[in-house]
Amino acid sequence: MNSISSKLLVTGLALAFAGEAAATEWNVSLWGKRRAFTEHVHKLAELVEQKTDGAFTMNISYGGLSKNTENLDGISIGAFEMAQFCAGYHPDKNRAITVLELPFLGVSNLEEEVAVSHAVYSHPSVADEMAQWNARMLMTSPMPQYNLVGTGEPRDELKEFDGMRVRATGGLGEAFRAVGGVPTSVTSSEAYQAMQSGVVDTVAFAQHAHLSFGTINQADWWTANLNPGTVNCPVVVNIDAYEALSDAEREALDGSVDEAIAYYLENYGKLLEQWEAVLEEKGVTKVELSDAELDAFHKVAADPIRDSWIEEMSAQGLPAQELYDLVMTTLETQRAGN
Repeated sequence: MNSISSKLLVTGLALAFAGEAAATEWNVSLWGKRRAFTEHVHKLAELVEQKTDGAFTMNISYGGLSKNTENLDGISIGAFEMAQFCAGYHPDKNRAITVLELPFLGVSNLEEEVAVSHAVYSHPSVADEMAQWNARMLMTSPMPQYNLVGTGEPRDELKEFDGMRVRATGGLGEAFRAVGGVPTSVTSSEAYQAMQSGVVDTVAFAQHAHLSFGTINQADWWTANLNPGTVNCPVVVNIDAYEALSDAEREALDGSVDEAIAYYLENYGKLLEQWEAVLEEKGVTKVELSDAELDAFHKVAADPIRDSWIEEMSAQGLPAQELYDLVMTTLETQRAGN
């Protein structure tokens, strides 16, 4: 009897260990705090866990695994399985997707931002470049057009941007430089302190980030219609971890992206509806630039920066013109479908 009991015990333990081995647990590196910008990651984790009956779970960490500027490096060495990053943090590591950060692309809503981002992510040159970091594109983190919050007197003319110290990365930073601004690429987490200490006069963010990182609390004014562009922040997965998934787990992950993005868009829409009330509550003046000023900004920043980007990236062997044309044709297709 003791022998039988021992065998049953060993068998039970073996099955238990086998069950544990079969479970998949991923670590996900984000930064800041939970906000509209990260809701699709939480939704994705929820959906994947549901679809796999709890066999595939994700541990989401805000800053506990890596700095935001080092998330792609962490993915490359397998320090974690999934991460979010922004192209402007290290444009030399993700050159191809910086096409999405060119100023004045003409993207007018979040649905269009999703469409152009995922079209570019699917381009072979992007996949090849990301593979150098052992990363696979999963989904975008769509954000509306950036606008400035600033201290002191409102700036509603381009001549007032001359010498303006602005927190802006990537193509946005170059756009402000083109009109005399002095861009600095402090991270989003550092923006409030930079504004508070006077290191910068203004900060360019989407609405959720002005709220989450507190820059709206330092603001005297906000540009309602500058809309120079936005930053692009993909969610990527480690290639080795992705390929190690079972077919069912991979299907659960890939098959949940569209639903996670849809949830993100719905949630972000609610935030945008509340924005006017936030400005009023905090006593922030809404500034609108005239059409003439906006046209002048576009003329100085859009075409020259685009042409320079295409020339520079082409010289580095990237199909730059093809990537830019892909953004434009995707916008046309998206609008035709609506």
